[in-house]
Amino acid sequence: MTRRHRLILRHTLLGGSLVLLASGALLVVRERPKSYSPGERVEGITSELERGIPPGHPAVRFVDVARQAGITFRHFPGRRSTQLPEDMGSGAAWGDYDNDGDADLYVCDIAAPLTATAAELAASPGGNRLYRNNGDGTFTDVTAHAGVGFKGVAMAAAWADYDNDSRLDLAVTSYGRLVLYRNRGGGTFEDVSRAAGLADLRGFWTGASWADYDRDGYADLYICGYVKYAWRPELSGRSSKQFEALVPFTLNPSSYPPERNLLLRNNREGTFTESAAKAGVQNPGGRSLSAAWSDFDGDGWPDLYIANDVSDNAMYRNLGNGRFEDISHKAWVADYRGAMGLAAGDWDNDGDFDIFVTHWTAQENALFWNMRFSQGVSKPAELKFTDVADMTGLGQVSLSTIGWGTSFFDYDHDGRLDLFVANGSTFQDETDPSRLAPMKNFLFWQKSAGEGFFELGRISGEVFAQAHVGRGAAFADYDNDGDIDIFVVNHGGAPLLLRNEGGNAKPWLKVRVRPTQSRTPVGALVEIEAGGMRQVREIGSQPSYLSQNALEAHFGLGPARQVDRVRVRFAAGGVRELKRVAPNQAVTVEQ
Repeated sequence: MTRRHRLILRHTLLGGSLVLLASGALLVVRERPKSYSPGERVEGITSELERGIPPGHPAVRFVDVARQAGITFRHFPGRRSTQLPEDMGSGAAWGDYDNDGDADLYVCDIAAPLTATAAELAASPGGNRLYRNNGDGTFTDVTAHAGVGFKGVAMAAAWADYDNDSRLDLAVTSYGRLVLYRNRGGGTFEDVSRAAGLADLRGFWTGASWADYDRDGYADLYICGYVKYAWRPELSGRSSKQFEALVPFTLNPSSYPPERNLLLRNNREGTFTESAAKAGVQNPGGRSLSAAWSDFDGDGWPDLYIANDVSDNAMYRNLGNGRFEDISHKAWVADYRGAMGLAAGDWDNDGDFDIFVTHWTAQENALFWNMRFSQGVSKPAELKFTDVADMTGLGQVSLSTIGWGTSFFDYDHDGRLDLFVANGSTFQDETDPSRLAPMKNFLFWQKSAGEGFFELGRISGEVFAQAHVGRGAAFADYDNDGDIDIFVVNHGGAPLLLRNEGGNAKPWLKVRVRPTQSRTPVGALVEIEAGGMRQVREIGSQPSYLSQNALEAHFGLGPARQVDRVRVRFAAGGVRELKRVAPNQAVTVEQ
């Protein structure tokens, strides 16, 4: 056990005991404290949330280039009717659908209010978009030609080659139904939702995450169900409590029972079978928004973690026989908060995957540290996590915000994972009730595992001084210059395409995986050793919020001038290694 691990464990155990003792004493001598109202400034807490800017911080800046890149899309062109489905979306997904080596972008939209008639929906300028990457920093809207212009209350999108024909296909979720587009090649897609067995699955569907959970070489799909929403006009003027805040009844997820989740097992002939209950991952009590597939226990099988809103989060351990074990409470991750965004990554470079969760206001974001290696155990062991957000600088700073899209990514290439969080309110703008209140986004730089994260948005570009109603966020090196860029969907407004300027000053390596059994790289585990540091990434393990990152592993190398070893463990089985790989390039590892 390292000194840092010992300190975290000691503070976690002793801190918990001291808090319980102190809480008991304070209850005797003090009156009940005043309830905290979201957005309120409290002296000594919310008035001093930020850590100072540390020495040695990166000189990397992000610039919004969406419009000059040709992305003129504007989310939700209609007027809100104060209903929950309208306020939750939407996300985006990066994927190279035409196999030209450039990341293309699919963006989801709320095409019209729920009160719109069929004719009004058809006439709306809104709808989902597919932007083809031109390879020169610009994009072309090819939605009509491609045939993927879904119109509705769209939530999430996710790419995978479900039929193993070497072309990425596309899943789309919405309030109402699921859509599956099969890539026919030549830049066009076919809606195969009914033929694949998805058309009759009706519900309020949110996050979508692909994984080969049974390791048969075919990608399966997990779908998050949020709530069983129903519009009742007589309740439109009423309010109810969401935690301690008063919100309109029709915007409170607690007002509605949870929706079930779906596990769509790939039948290998172009159809899917809904198997969530049989596999034990239906999560019927969770109001689910995001789900991450990741091998948390290191046994080679993808496990599942689910971020639930106003209900316990859930973790399911893959038993390797088509079934899962619910270890949510046993692993200490059955967290009851308002969870939205989700990322899985090895933030401390100790070899196992940790979990970052974004939350509703006054709840702090969470960083669940995976303690599997805390006792020096390198084989699969009983999973335990503990929330170290406060100790690492990620907790109190988020008290006054509402977090959504997020991801671990090494934006300055120092070999340590950083974090981005898209923030945006669910409360109406006091000056314009037809809109939601905007918030500033977060950019967290990790100085070291011991010193934690520092919010550097205020020195990382003018765009971080702007307030938006952020929702989905998707990450990719869209311009192939070696550093990771960010696309953010802003509710009711123009999106952000945040181009990373300066992140490629240090060496890097991009790893693309091409399996022979399953043609989808999702679930591949990529490890590198460079400059005495070992790093690991799992492709597809970061669902963000209603979004998907590019299906590749990206590494910053710090001072290293060579990658000593690249090791790829393919999702359906098999390992391949490369030795002495030059930096500053994209390498493709074939099985």
